[in-house]
Amino acid sequence: MSSRRMTTIAGSLVTASFSTVMIFSFTASADEGPASSKGGKAVDAAPAGVKLTTTLPEKISVDNSSQKTDLTAGVKNDGSKDSGKIRLLVVGFDGLTVKNVQGCSPMEEKDLPEGSNSGFVCSIDNLAAGKSKSYAVDATFDLKKTGKICLPVQTGDEKKTFWQQGPVPFGTTNPSPNAPATPLLLGTDNKPVSPGGGTPSELPKTGPARDLLPLGAAGASLMAAGVAGMWWSQRRPRRTV
Repeated sequence: MSSRRMTTIAGSLVTASFSTVMIFSFTASADEGPASSKGGKAVDAAPAGVKLTTTLPEKISVDNSSQKTDLTAGVKNDGSKDSGKIRLLVVGFDGLTVKNVQGCSPMEEKDLPEGSNSGFVCSIDNLAAGKSKSYAVDATFDLKKTGKICLPVQTGDEKKTFWQQGPVPFGTTNPSPNAPATPLLLGTDNKPVSPGGGTPSELPKTGPARDLLPLGAAGASLMAAGVAGMWWSQRRPRRTV
């Protein structure tokens, strides 16, 4: 092989390597730990033989410059019978904003639970016994705030919520504003970073102001209760003030 051709190949490899580095420098890689159901709880009774739960990664990583992150949201049926039609919601709160969930539809603003900033609906025709589904979630995380995510699993008609994980926080008690990325742990309240790189002595409350979180025009509502901030779905007439 001629030295000219060797030089051309070597140059191409260097260019390709540089391009790869450039791509990863602008994207927060998800250093996800084991999948966890932390912060989850069964709500309405599921049909006999159906056992639905959700999972989130134990750890995610946020790019400090772009605020971008990604994670995997999962739903599984550990029961002995098929689930029938269900839907998984992926809802963001406070500093965590859900930008996209692969294969799912964005919720209209009027249907978002009160206190949330974003949400997607993943419709599932049937989840067979022993099977699971995973969804790639693109999000941003404002490290100057706390951030939470919630994964309710409802019937297709929204009348019941079989399971709900969260709103559960992602966060760190050791911010690293000068690092390329900040690792966040599931179930940890974030210690926000101030614009100057330090940590503020007193933080404003950024969470939901009320206990009741209505789920928009559909008529279902999500109510906070307990230390995990659990919701459950219930049909009730819209109150006129």
